[in-house]
Amino acid sequence: MAIRGSLSEASLADVLQLLALGQKTGVLSLAREDSFGAVCFDRGAVWHAAIVNRRDRLGDRLVRAGVLDADQLATTAAQLPDDDDRHLAQALLEAGLVEHDLLAREYRALVEEAVCQLFTWNTGTFAFEAQPSPAEPPVVMLPADSLLMEAARRVDEWTQIEKKIPSLDLLFELDGARLQQSGITLTEEQARIAPWLDGTHDVASIIERSGLGEFAVGKVVFGLVTAGFAQRVGRSAARRQPAPESRVAEHRNLGIAFYRTGMFEEAIREFRRVLELRHDDMAARFHLGLVHLRRRAWADAIEVLREPAQQPDARPAMLLALAHAYEGSGQLDTAEAQLAEAIRRGAGQEPRIALSQAVIAMRRGDLPRAEERLATARTWWGARLPAAVWFHYAGLAAAMRGELDRAIALLEEGVTVHPHVAALHNDLAVVQERRGLHEAAARTLEHALLEESTLPHLHKNIGDYFYRAQRHDEAAEAYERVVRLAPRHGPDVWLKLGNIRYRRGDADGAREAWEAALEIAPGHVIARGNLGILTGARQDDATTLEAKPAAEGALAVSGAAA
Repeated sequence: MAIRGSLSEASLADVLQLLALGQKTGVLSLAREDSFGAVCFDRGAVWHAAIVNRRDRLGDRLVRAGVLDADQLATTAAQLPDDDDRHLAQALLEAGLVEHDLLAREYRALVEEAVCQLFTWNTGTFAFEAQPSPAEPPVVMLPADSLLMEAARRVDEWTQIEKKIPSLDLLFELDGARLQQSGITLTEEQARIAPWLDGTHDVASIIERSGLGEFAVGKVVFGLVTAGFAQRVGRSAARRQPAPESRVAEHRNLGIAFYRTGMFEEAIREFRRVLELRHDDMAARFHLGLVHLRRRAWADAIEVLREPAQQPDARPAMLLALAHAYEGSGQLDTAEAQLAEAIRRGAGQEPRIALSQAVIAMRRGDLPRAEERLATARTWWGARLPAAVWFHYAGLAAAMRGELDRAIALLEEGVTVHPHVAALHNDLAVVQERRGLHEAAARTLEHALLEESTLPHLHKNIGDYFYRAQRHDEAAEAYERVVRLAPRHGPDVWLKLGNIRYRRGDADGAREAWEAALEIAPGHVIARGNLGILTGARQDDATTLEAKPAAEGALAVSGAAA
C-alpha cells in the first residue's frame, strides 16, 4: 500500500501512528526544501531513521563514545558498497568489533535524534512504500509511541529554545574568560560546539560543521546563553555556502533520492539547482530527463537530453532515454535512430534496447517484429528477472494477437515477480475482463488498489465492473474517486456518473456530469443527446439517457518503457 501526502495537512505524528497501528512494513520518505529523510518500519515498529544531509553518522558516534577505533571504522567502511549506517552496523557486529548492547545504545540515539528532527518539519511531503522486512535482524526495534513521546518532549523544549534562538542566522560569541573563572567543565556536546561560537559562524553554519542536528546545537547554545557564558552578537550578513562541488553533489544526491521515491517535483527542483551551478553536469541532465520521462513530459525530456546525447562521450543510457522521449512523442524514426546510435556506441546486448525496439514496432502495428524483439530482450536479461515494463508489453502483444490465455499467463508471472507494481495488476484485470473472468478481474483490481490507491485507471476499471453489474452505488463511489484524482481522465467517467445521478433523480448532478464530459470531448454524441433530452429538446442522434458501457482497455502502447 502506498501512502502520500503533505506534512502541512497531516503531521508526522499522525502518519507514524497510522503506520504503527496498521502494523506496516516499509519505508516512509520525507522531503522538505533541501532535506530528505527516511523512517523504516517493520510490523509497525521503527528500526531505522536517517536524514540524508545529516553529518553525524553511526561510525562517528561510536568513535567518539570510545567503543570503536577510528582505524577500525575506516577499514570496515572501505569494504562496504555504500555509507549506509544499516550496513555498517551489520558489518561491525559480524566482525565482532562492537558489542551489541553498545551498538544498540548509539543506534537508538541516532534513530531518536533523526525522528525528533523530522518532527520539526511542518512543511514538505511524505510517501510510504511497502517493502519486505529487513533481511538481517535489526539492531533496534523502537515502538512508535515511545518515539512520539520523546519527540513531543523535545518539541516542548524547542519552544523554549526558540525564545533565545528565533533564527538560525544569528551569531553568538562564547565568553571564554567568564567560563574559565566559573570552573565549570563543558559536556562533550558543549565542548564540540564551543569553538564555533566565535561571532563569525551563525547557528546554521555550526549545525552544518558540527554534524549535530538543530535540536542538539540549539540546546547547547540555549544553555550557554542562559547561563551567561555566551551572548548574541549579531546576524550573519550572508550565509557562508559550502564549496561549489559540495553544493552540486548535495543537490544531485537529493534529486536522485527524490526521483527514486517518486517525489518528482522535488527531484526536478534539485536537478535544476545543480544545472544552475553547473550547466554541463551530465548526471543531473540524465536524471532530470528520467524524471520527465516518468511524468510523460516528452518535450521536456527531449529538450534536456538532446544536447548531452550529441556529445561524443555520451553514454548509451543517455541515447536510450532520449529514444524513449522521441518514441513517447510519436517521432518513431528519430527514436529508432537514437537506438541505432546507442548500439554503435557499445550498448551491445542491452535488453532495454530490444524492449524499446519492440515498443516502436507495436506503435507501427508490426506485431511479429514486436514479439521477436520482446523474446530477444528476455533472452538478453539472462538469469535476471525482466523489468515490470517488459511484462506489460509482452502481455499487451499477446492480447493484441487475441491470445488472452497467454496474456494472462504472462501478466500473472509479472505480478508474481513484481507484486507491488499496481499497473501490472491493472493490466491483468483488463485481460481477465476480456476473457470473461469478471470476478477474478474484480479481485485483481481490489488487490491493485491495496498497492497503489492513486491510479485513476484502477478506480475507473473497478467502477466499470460495478456499473456492468448494476451495482450503481459502488460504481458511483469509484467514479467519484476518479474525478477527484484526475478531473479530465476521460468523458466516459463523467457520462456514466451522470447516468447514475439521473437514475437517482439528481437531474442537476446529471447535467453537471454530462457537461463535464462535453468539456473533455465536445463531440461526444451520447452526452450531448442526454443533455438534450434532459432539457426537453429533440435530439435526432440520441434517444435514451442510458449509455452502453464502453469496452475498457488500460493496456495501451505508450512510452512506459522509460
